[in-house]
Amino acid sequence: MKISNRFTIAVHILSLINVRSDHLTSQQIANSVNINAGYIRQISGLLKKAEFIGIKRGSGGAYLLKAPTSISLYDVYKAVDVVMEGELFHWHEDPNPNCWVGSNIQEILDIFLLKAQQAMEGVLREVSIQEITELIIKKENASTEA
Repeated sequence: MKISNRFTIAVHILSLINVRSDHLTSQQIANSVNINAGYIRQISGLLKKAEFIGIKRGSGGAYLLKAPTSISLYDVYKAVDVVMEGELFHWHEDPNPNCWVGSNIQEILDIFLLKAQQAMEGVLREVSIQEITELIIKKENASTEA
């Protein structure tokens, strides 16, 4: 199962706004992400609701409301409703309750899958939008020096 692309697109949006440090329209953002501006507006709405960005209608565009150092990847992950709490992994619907494996697999495996989700979320908590943009800038500077 893959996590919704809303997460990576939201990180892209926040990183782009941080790097550009000016107000960006949904079309300008869509050009960078290379998707429909309507989808950008949908995700931007979630970021606005989380109070990460402000949006000035018309040609005003989106801008950061919070310092990029204070927005973690976990914050973004939660803001765009990627998965519900403890539900990163999806179960097949009807294991056989008359089978001793089928009747017990979900309860037992849930323990480990929840630990895996918590570990992933822990990593996301440790990385900020600022760190992402610094790495992008460093990579861009390295490629222009070559």
